Amino acid sequence: MPRRLNARPFFRYESFSSTQAAPTNVLTESMALLARIVKCEVRIYTSPSRSTRFARSYCNAVPAVKIYIDGQIVESKATEFTNVHDPATNQLLYRTPKCTRDEMESAVQSAQKAYEKWRHTSVLTRQNLMLKYQALIREHSKDIAVNLVRENGKTLADAEGDVLRGLQVVDACTSIPMLQMGESTTNIATDMDIISYKVPLGVTASICPFNFPAMIPLWSFPISVACGNAAILKPSERVPGASMILADLFTKAGAPAGLLNVIHGQHAAVDFICEHPDIKAVSFVGSDQAGKYIYKQSTAHGKRVQCNMGAKNHCVVLPDANKNKTLSQITGAAFGAAGQRCMALSVAIFVGKSKEWIPELVEAAKKLKVNAGHVPGTDLGPVISPQAKQRIIELVESGVRDGAKLPLDGRGIVVSGFENGNFVGPTVLTDVKPTMKCYTEEIFGPVLSCMFTDTTDEAIDIINKNPYGNGTAVFTTNGATARAFVNRIEAGQVGVNVPIPVPLPMFSFTGNKGSFLGDMNFYGKYGVNFHTQTKTITQLWRSDDATDIASSTAMPTMQ
Repeated sequence: MPRRLNARPFFRYESFSSTQAAPTNVLTESMALLARIVKCEVRIYTSPSRSTRFARSYCNAVPAVKIYIDGQIVESKATEFTNVHDPATNQLLYRTPKCTRDEMESAVQSAQKAYEKWRHTSVLTRQNLMLKYQALIREHSKDIAVNLVRENGKTLADAEGDVLRGLQVVDACTSIPMLQMGESTTNIATDMDIISYKVPLGVTASICPFNFPAMIPLWSFPISVACGNAAILKPSERVPGASMILADLFTKAGAPAGLLNVIHGQHAAVDFICEHPDIKAVSFVGSDQAGKYIYKQSTAHGKRVQCNMGAKNHCVVLPDANKNKTLSQITGAAFGAAGQRCMALSVAIFVGKSKEWIPELVEAAKKLKVNAGHVPGTDLGPVISPQAKQRIIELVESGVRDGAKLPLDGRGIVVSGFENGNFVGPTVLTDVKPTMKCYTEEIFGPVLSCMFTDTTDEAIDIINKNPYGNGTAVFTTNGATARAFVNRIEAGQVGVNVPIPVPLPMFSFTGNKGSFLGDMNFYGKYGVNFHTQTKTITQLWRSDDATDIASSTAMPTMQ
């Protein structure tokens, strides 16, 4: 009988009240998925002291996450690991291996082998895979969301949204027969036609961040595979579970072995992806420092690269805006997901008399419930790590030192029952200036910096001078003002009375300026273009060379 790891539950489904048992079928399926991706035995039991079902791990050491190679979940032979903690408690959950060179090489070889066959499959076969995968993700969305709550700290509702927004890209991939259509012109010259095809590249790779463990992988590898490529996925070492579950479901949907492989690691894994000659394209979402490095290394090795990086997303609030709706939307966009979104609303510029709304904004933020993500009614959970929490605290403090005011301070919040968690409450800084460190750096936490201007022109000038260009928004009831704002603003994604203008996947995610490096954006039409190359055929068939194949009923004779 294996030794019990510890007396605390290894996994607990707690989207219900502490006295209400989780549904057996949901919990059992979640545990089955967990047991497949983590090197341990997971058992369900009911606590004798309260009617809450738990699952504990029984193993001889801290369990290790597995890897996904050639259609199989296998144990890594790594000797180095990264610890994965529950952000709400900082309890050690398991360890993510730093894959060996041989394991990563095996992943690429498996992908290359799968690609050689997959590239020749019909577009209808690829569409059918996406249809089946779409259904499986929808069926298991709760299981994936539970994993996100556990590893990332998201609220259950936010985790379900993470899965849904990724699923929407898979939905769009079911239209691949139309998305991958080429072009043609007949008789461009006498008896000459030109046809262009969008053909796959080969093996592609995705390097994903911690903040959207399901959505970002689904932004990249489904469209790559739908276009005829094979894929390598490297999730953040902090949140490995979702990618493993998604890979397992992909195989269950009918994906051939090797079409999707999942490796784990940090710097060595990134360098391997950037440098390997058989990997033709790299997708990345994450920090500026990592994105610039990946872009430089990958392009130096002749790869296509798309890097979504940092952001400082502004909104402009005009006095004629609908006050109640505007403040509600700003509150959700600034503090939802604990501010850990590349499209989080981190700066609000109040024009003219709209600055008088600040007290009401503060009151709205105060009403948000901060707690562990599984607790019902929670509005925002913890940030990812103690280091992230400390960085947020220091940036808020720098703003105060530089002269900003602090009408709402969430730094000292303590959550009962989760005193060791990485919690930062909603925080509002006002009178922020463009030279302050709290403005120039991406805080990536539940902090809203408020600035004041007399005119819309001043607000636009502030935004256009900012080096980032992921997204921006304007709140107004004047259509002409909104149109002028849209035409003058320098950002890739603009919302009019929409605080987080992330396009649906029939369009593309089009951040620009310092928020993006590369030539083609994620998903949509540009995503297809990124994962394909154009092959153009010029063919000449002379009309006078045509063979006369008309039937004859006359007696055959020698001609």
